[in-house]
Amino acid sequence: MQRRSLLLAAGASLALPTVSAFAAAPKARVVIVGAGMAGTTLAKFLRLWDRGIAVTLIDRNPQYISNIMSSLVLTGQRSLAQLTYRYDALRQRGVTVVTDDVAAVDPVTARVTLASGTVLQADRVVLAPGMAFDSPAGAYDDQRMPHAWQAGPQTTLLAQQLAAMPAGGTVVLTIPPAPYRCPPGPYERACLLADWLRVNKPGARLLVLDANPDFVTEKDNFSAAFFGLHAGVIEYRTSVVIESVDAPSMTLFTNGGEVRADVINLIPGQRAGRIVSDTGLATANGGRFAPVDVLSYASTAAPLVHVIGDSSATTQPKAGHIANQEAKVCADALVRSFNGLALDPAPVTNSACFSTITQSQASWLTAVFQYDAASRSMVSVANASGASNGWSAGHFQDMNTWFNALMADSFA
Repeated sequence: MQRRSLLLAAGASLALPTVSAFAAAPKARVVIVGAGMAGTTLAKFLRLWDRGIAVTLIDRNPQYISNIMSSLVLTGQRSLAQLTYRYDALRQRGVTVVTDDVAAVDPVTARVTLASGTVLQADRVVLAPGMAFDSPAGAYDDQRMPHAWQAGPQTTLLAQQLAAMPAGGTVVLTIPPAPYRCPPGPYERACLLADWLRVNKPGARLLVLDANPDFVTEKDNFSAAFFGLHAGVIEYRTSVVIESVDAPSMTLFTNGGEVRADVINLIPGQRAGRIVSDTGLATANGGRFAPVDVLSYASTAAPLVHVIGDSSATTQPKAGHIANQEAKVCADALVRSFNGLALDPAPVTNSACFSTITQSQASWLTAVFQYDAASRSMVSVANASGASNGWSAGHFQDMNTWFNALMADSFA
C-alpha cells in the first residue's frame, strides 16, 4: 500500500449524504453506551450524516485516555495527558454526553437504566463498552501485577515499577490467548521495553510468556526483532498457560513451571464489556463476545441492540482503527434504516497499525476487509493488505501522523 494511502485510511468515511434535521421531534433516538474509539465515532457520524437523529453518549468517565500509543508512556516518551481526549466537539455537534454508569439495558424494549436511576428510552441502543478482563486464579492483585492494557492509572503504575526495578532485574510480560485487544500490541510493547531496558537497566531480562503457539500477527518483523535485534534481552516462550498467580511473592504458576520476576506485566484474558454479558448478548467464543450481523452490527439475538468495537465477535482484529471503521458501518446502517433505505450490501473496512520496534523505529501493518455474502462475514482482501519489510525511523514518524489523523476522525 502506498504510504499516502496508508496514512489517509484513518480519515476515510462512507460517502453518505447528510440528511437535514427535522424541526419537531427527532425521527429516532440512539443511545450509545461507551465513549471510546467506537462509541465516539458512531456519535459523531450519526450527527454528521443525519441531524434528525437524537444521539446520547454515555460513559462513566468524563474523558477518554487512548490505549493506542500508551506503551510509550512506559518509556517516558509520551504522557497520559497527551493521550487524553475530551467530548467537547461531540457536544458542539449536538450529541448529549452523559457521565454515568449503566445499570441495565433491556434488549427487547431498547431501554437503558443508568446508575443514577435515570431511564432512557431509545429506538436503538449501541453497546461499545470495550473489554472486560478476566482475573487469574490464585492471589491475583493488579496493583502488584498491572496489565496496563487500559490506559490510565495502570499505565502509570507499571511505569513506576519499571523505573524502580534494579539493573539486572527480570521483567515478565504475558500474552493472553487470542482474541484480545490489539493483536500486535503485546509484541510491540515487548520490543519497546527491551530497547528501554537495554539503555536504562543494563543486564535486565524480559521474559515473554505467550499463551498462543506463535506470533499472532506480523510474524516476520516480530521474530526478526525478538531473535535478532533484541535477542540479548528477550526470552520468548510459546504456549504458556498461566494456571494461577501469587502476587505477594511475584510468582506465576504455569504449565511450564514457576516463574518469578521483579516486575510482572500480566495481561489477562479478555471478553466483552460487562454490560454486554449482563444483557445476555455475549454468546460467541465460549460466551466471551457478542455475535453480530456485520452489515449493521445488530446483535444476532436482539435486533434493537448493536454491538461495536472490542466487544463484538467478528473476523476483524480488535483494534482502535477497526472500532472506528465498525462505528461508521453501523452509523451508515442506522441512518439508512431510519430513512427507509436498504442497507449497504457490501461494506468495506480498513485498518492500519504501527508497531514500535525500538524507541525511535516502527514497522507497520495494514488490512482491508470486504463483506462476503456466502459466509456473512468480513474477509481480508489479500492484495490490499500487507506489512512493512522491517522497521525504520520514517515509519515511526508516519505512526504519529496516522495516530493524529485517527484520533481527529473520532474525537474532533
